[in-house]
Amino acid sequence: MSLPAIKRVLLKLSGEVLMGNQQFGIDPEFVAELAKEVKAAKETGLEICLVIGGGNIFRGMAGAAKGMDRAQADYMGMLATVMNALAMQNALEQLGVQTRVQSAIEMDKVCEPVIRRRAERHLEKGRVVIFAAGVGAPYFTTDSGAALRAAEMRCDALLKGTSVDGVYDSDPKHNPDAVRFDTVTYDRVLADNLKVMDASAVALCRDNKIPIVVFSIREKGNLARVLAGEGVQTIVQDS
Repeated sequence: MSLPAIKRVLLKLSGEVLMGNQQFGIDPEFVAELAKEVKAAKETGLEICLVIGGGNIFRGMAGAAKGMDRAQADYMGMLATVMNALAMQNALEQLGVQTRVQSAIEMDKVCEPVIRRRAERHLEKGRVVIFAAGVGAPYFTTDSGAALRAAEMRCDALLKGTSVDGVYDSDPKHNPDAVRFDTVTYDRVLADNLKVMDASAVALCRDNKIPIVVFSIREKGNLARVLAGEGVQTIVQDS
């Protein structure tokens, strides 16, 4: 089972990916390498939206676990995603790729507010659009934000670039016998709690028939291979 032809995609990156080999923060060299991958994908004719998490700077749930107010911690996490979005915008524009950042929390000095029709015009003009600050409300992850934006923008697929090469029946970091799926259904992911994305994001993609492609973004050139239907990946879609 493979993906149908796609024209518009949303690429979801975890914030941790931007750390490169660091323990915290943003590695400009690694962000530049990611930007090259996005540019190469765009040059195939794709329209690309991006959502980047904030876990390399601050994660709301982690803050809440240490006694912070959950809503306050989540807002801090949203601001971290804006920092990551601006870093990626800078890296892309240094490569000559026109990019716009739209934030669900308005901050007009540094980026645009999220306006769907304006984002569509940007994509039609060949710009990459980076959506920041999740859904603009606490208690929702950037996975949910990515699924929401993919549905809003009528994307043909949601690509989740992580540090693992697909979806496994158990955590491959702790179980050497974990089995990777080539394809798996939304319902199996939800029933078995396979940790692809949070449940609300998976359900939103299921209800809008948006395939989720999980792959390792840390392997150089892997984004292009996945978009070409090659490389190691897991596709989450209806059977």
